[in-house]
Amino acid sequence: MGECWAILVAAGSGMRYGSPKQYELLADERVLDRSRRIAQQCCAGVVVVVPPEDVAGETAATVASGRDEGSGCVVAGGSTRSESVRAGLAAVPTSATVICVHDAARPLASAALYEAVIDAVLAGADAAVPGVAVSDTIKVVAGGAVVVETLDRGSLVAVQTPQAFRATSLRAAHADAGEGTDDAALVERAGGRVVVVPGEPNNLKITVPDDLDRARVLLAASPDASSGARGVA
Repeated sequence: MGECWAILVAAGSGMRYGSPKQYELLADERVLDRSRRIAQQCCAGVVVVVPPEDVAGETAATVASGRDEGSGCVVAGGSTRSESVRAGLAAVPTSATVICVHDAARPLASAALYEAVIDAVLAGADAAVPGVAVSDTIKVVAGGAVVVETLDRGSLVAVQTPQAFRATSLRAAHADAGEGTDDAALVERAGGRVVVVPGEPNNLKITVPDDLDRARVLLAASPDASSGARGVA
C-alpha cells in the first residue's frame, strides 16, 4: 500500500472572510489545527501550506504545542491555490504512493472521509473526490444574463475535499504548472480516471463569517459533527 501523505492548503489571505480564516477559533482549537489533527489520523505525514509571512511563526507554534506528532512540515504557499499545492507537493517525500489534498477551510471533514477517498485510489483510481448531490437547478448563462442551457442535476455533484490521488498522477498533473479550481480538474485534464465517493453534508467550506458560525453550531450540537452522514455521490 505504501505511504499516504496529506497536503493541507491554508495559504489564503481570507479576502472574502475579512481576515485569515484558517486561524479563527472553532471550539477550543483553530480551524487550521482541527483540519491538521484529522489529517494526521489518516496519513503518515502532513505538509501544511501557509502564507509565506506565517511560516516561521507556524513552525515554532507547531513544535511548541506538540502538534507536530509524526512527520510533516510547514511551507510557504504561492499566489494561487495550484501554486500552493505544488509547494506542498515539493515537500512530500517520494516514498508516498497516495497523496491527499485538503482545504484547511473545511475543518469538519471526518477521518472516515479521508479513508473513503484513499480506499478508492488504492482500488485503482487515479483520483477520488467526495461529492454531494446538487439540490438546486443549475443553468448555464452567456452574456451575463441569457440562459443557454439547463443542466440535468441528476448527473451533477458538488465536490469537496479531502481529495486523494495516486502520487504519480498528481505529480504528473502538476508538472506543467497548470491552474485549476481543484487538483482533480488537473488530473482530469491529463487524462486520469477520477471517481466520486459519497461526501459529507456537514463538510462545509468556511468562506464568510456566517460559515464559521454554522460550523460552531454543528460542532456544539454534536462533537462528532465531522463524521456526519454521507451525501449522495
